[in-house]
Amino acid sequence: MRFPEFTEEWETKKLGEIATFSKGKGISKSDIEENGIIECIRYGELYTHYREVINEIKSKTNVNTSTLVLSEMNDVIIPASGETTIDIATASCVMKSGIALGGDLNIIKTKNNGIFLSYYLNSKKKMEIANLAQGISVVHLYSSQLASLSLSLPKLNEQNRISSFLALIDERIQTQNKIIGQLETLIKGLSEKIYSQKIRFKKFTEKWEVKKLGEIATFYSGGTPLTSKREYFNGNIPFIRSGEINCGHLRPKRLKSGGVWI
Repeated sequence: MRFPEFTEEWETKKLGEIATFSKGKGISKSDIEENGIIECIRYGELYTHYREVINEIKSKTNVNTSTLVLSEMNDVIIPASGETTIDIATASCVMKSGIALGGDLNIIKTKNNGIFLSYYLNSKKKMEIANLAQGISVVHLYSSQLASLSLSLPKLNEQNRISSFLALIDERIQTQNKIIGQLETLIKGLSEKIYSQKIRFKKFTEKWEVKKLGEIATFYSGGTPLTSKREYFNGNIPFIRSGEINCGHLRPKRLKSGGVWI
């Protein structure tokens, strides 16, 4: 799938041919200050806070800038260490200059579109990067390994078009996530007030009754279909596992066996 105005062949190159590599420096958790002057990014935040495009910076520090490594717009950063090989394959493009980049960050500088590169590394190249990482308890990823990655690259104008398209979708996702977060906070607060009877709908005035749950409900345990019985699965009966209940949403498996499985 391509935008119709682009027809030229993509060129295959090693990442080391189109980029230079460096490392971030310093910035421990204790260096983060709410009223800091210098915006900064620590490697752990790539896992928990940032996506492919970094426009807004979460953390600040007052560490002397002479001891820091500062970003240039379009830098792509990827962790140099992490807990798992999949986690470490996480790239983000920094869209601001002068951001302090912490230790354990690989910094990729390129004349190509950094946003395009971040999406590319996080999708098509994610498993390749994971396979390059080394280590057991702590996994490491070196610039020499990243340099060996083979990439198929369109011309810069097509990179720009693709990155704008993907970033727009991502922006809408983040906007919806903020709305969902606000609604979750709202429903939590309202639930507490409703069940403590601090607020009520106007037409209801009767007192609430106090009862034991055992007085109004019956209880029984679910049944677990054997995973060895492959014929049970991929049927038409929804199946809810206990571990899925706390995930915020349910995606039941389907069973072929009789009854309703919970």
